[in-house]
Amino acid sequence: MKSSTLFPGVAVVAALATAAWLISGFDFAESLRLSPLIFGIVIGALVGNSAPGGLPASLSDGVTFCTKRILRAAIVLYGFKITFSQVAELGVEGLLLDVLMVGGTLCLGAFVGIRLLRVDRATAWMVASGAAICGAAAVIATEPVVKGKSHQTAAAVVTVVVFGTLSMFLYPILYRAELFEMSEDVFGVYIGASVHEVAHVVGAGEAVSQQAGATAVIVKMTRVLLLAPALLGIGWLANRGRAAEGGASAPLPVPWFAFGFIAVVALNSTGIVPASAVEALKTVDNFMLTMAMTALGMNTVFNKFRGMGLGPMYLAVVLFVWLVGGGYLLTKLLIT
Repeated sequence: MKSSTLFPGVAVVAALATAAWLISGFDFAESLRLSPLIFGIVIGALVGNSAPGGLPASLSDGVTFCTKRILRAAIVLYGFKITFSQVAELGVEGLLLDVLMVGGTLCLGAFVGIRLLRVDRATAWMVASGAAICGAAAVIATEPVVKGKSHQTAAAVVTVVVFGTLSMFLYPILYRAELFEMSEDVFGVYIGASVHEVAHVVGAGEAVSQQAGATAVIVKMTRVLLLAPALLGIGWLANRGRAAEGGASAPLPVPWFAFGFIAVVALNSTGIVPASAVEALKTVDNFMLTMAMTALGMNTVFNKFRGMGLGPMYLAVVLFVWLVGGGYLLTKLLIT
């Protein structure tokens, strides 16, 4: 693609992403821990569906560029949000808890979604990855691996928003009601291992205590680190499923950007990059993710949802029950 054909679409996406960024700074958005990514996909969808006959052809190349190239670059830069030393702080038990939660959620999501609820494979995998790893960022990272479409991705993101927000309010209530007998630290581990979005983990943890919040973030970021191996596994399983349904073998999708993500984590772990530069890169990354989500929303045409039914939401309910209940049992078993 030539830069001249990319510029109009990229410029519009950037402008809408800026609006999403500004809205996320309002008091109501901050109190609910709603990230710019969420506002980005909503604004993008409103714009995309209000245009008669769809988006102008002049914007198409730029919007596609944002949903693919900028998205993958943003996932790579996401590595600046974690270091290997944070993972080491968890110990073997904490790491095992995260691995079991991520693996269990993905397997349950695939089985219930594809086999029982008959949700299409791409949507089922994206709903499961959003619940298992890091919310909306995991959903959009999974999209190219499972060859998802914009409306499928948007449906998966909606489940993350609904149940991630619900978790942010539910977990502190459960702690204060003393229904779960855990110390603040252990409850922080539980939150980090079972709540969808990073922002929701922060909100739920800090609502319990600063100590619980700090612990929850470390556990959550270790789940984020599992994004790369999870994408490889999802790609392999999704490829097998497609081959079984179509009878033809397809090349194994290799998410190379996932290796870039691990490389950036390794770089960030060395401490070579100055702290001020890391913070700046985190801000750039957040804006790039917001652009990707905005572009995704612009490509989401509401009438494509008609044939999907409530399957993705039912799947999200099952995974939510698993995260709350299964997460509690595994945390009690491994941490206390």
